[in-house]
Amino acid sequence: MNTTNISPYLFFAGRCEAALDFYRTALGAQTGMVMRYNESPDPVPPGMLQEGFENKIMHAEFRVGETMIMASDGRDDTTKFAGFRLALSVETEAEAQRFFNALAEGGQVEMPLTKTFWSPSFGMVMDRFNVGWMVMVRTAE
Repeated sequence: MNTTNISPYLFFAGRCEAALDFYRTALGAQTGMVMRYNESPDPVPPGMLQEGFENKIMHAEFRVGETMIMASDGRDDTTKFAGFRLALSVETEAEAQRFFNALAEGGQVEMPLTKTFWSPSFGMVMDRFNVGWMVMVRTAE
């Protein structure tokens, strides 16, 4: 049995706690482990963190459906998301609409949900944390 997997690790530039709260509400995410820098068993090396980040989240885990996503505040407030999107696949058009609208709140719709040749409903949205999402309804194999 192969147990290898890949999990996204997102750095929220000091806004990780707000992101965890948002994804709990928007996607029904379940938060697992949360550790702050000041709770680390090993001291954080001097100068590694931006001033004021001592109580920020060093590592967190949250689950959306079957997918584990890891997150952190990062070491400073300059993190940028670029070059990727998270693809959220759901069973029904109603679910797609609900999740899409929730992710779009405070964010930006880049492509409204629409029928495509690969999905009865597909759209792209940038959420309020500048994480890009593709929301789609799975099609029957």
